[in-house]
Amino acid sequence: MTFLVTGGAGFIGRWVVNRLLADGEQVVVLDNLSNGSLDNLKGLSANPHLEIITGDIKDQKTLSGLFRKKNLNTILHLAADIIVQDSIDNPRKVFENDVLGTFNLLEEARKAETKFVFMSTCMVYDTASSSGAISETYPTKAASPYAGAKLAGENMVQSYYHAYDLPTVILRPFNTYGPFQKSTGEGGVVSIFIQKELNREYLSIYGDGTQTRDLMYVEDCADFVVMAAASEKCNGEIVNAGLGTDISVNDLAAMICKDKSRIRHVEHIHPQSEISRLVCDRSKAKRLLGWEPKTTLENGIRKTFEFQKARVL
Repeated sequence: MTFLVTGGAGFIGRWVVNRLLADGEQVVVLDNLSNGSLDNLKGLSANPHLEIITGDIKDQKTLSGLFRKKNLNTILHLAADIIVQDSIDNPRKVFENDVLGTFNLLEEARKAETKFVFMSTCMVYDTASSSGAISETYPTKAASPYAGAKLAGENMVQSYYHAYDLPTVILRPFNTYGPFQKSTGEGGVVSIFIQKELNREYLSIYGDGTQTRDLMYVEDCADFVVMAAASEKCNGEIVNAGLGTDISVNDLAAMICKDKSRIRHVEHIHPQSEISRLVCDRSKAKRLLGWEPKTTLENGIRKTFEFQKARVL
């Protein structure tokens, strides 16, 4: 099998590539390196089954040439602008990357009859009620241009499944963390908090910190992506993945930083885009794929802490 992984030099993409190579698959990475880095692939780049191409999904010439030269069996489309705050500040950029870029790939997939796996996000959901977790049928809400772009991408993917019988699957992973995630403002809350703790800096929490997140370790997420790509049961489906339990940002900060004096609350930059509660109902992934996360939050944070500490040293 030959897989095209867009955004393969990014955080989750790197781990998806790692899993595919471990399975003995041929992998072509396409990444414009706007969010990803070739450093993420250093430990993998010597593998003869991996080819890395620097290019942009908005460039139709690059895409058509790639599909013409490669016999691609499956597209794992992970490339995207993913920063919610950036999407509010620059909605055109997220639309062009996440909607037009997805359309360009879908067109090439349609011509080549190549399976299309679309990485969406839990950020398309409305906030969960206090009584239950979020399933795939839960109401969606475009609370930011990022969420709106992902929903638009989902709709295009579904239209190609129904109109052209193209095998597609839409994945909605919940908040993912782990080694190789950025620890700057573009990273996730776990990696940012760990880096602040390593530097003995303040951990800043937006708002009152009662907002909750379902945090999934990145290797579990990569397993989910690859398993969904290999399964015909997922064709035409939307599938969640997450730990299945949530934690408040306040409790997460306290888990990472034992010195309460270095935890502070700051005004939210874009409170209108905040989702107050996210917790995943992963029963569909278990039913269709037999997938369940293997890593507890405590073990995942420990692994991430060790990775980031080693990088500092």
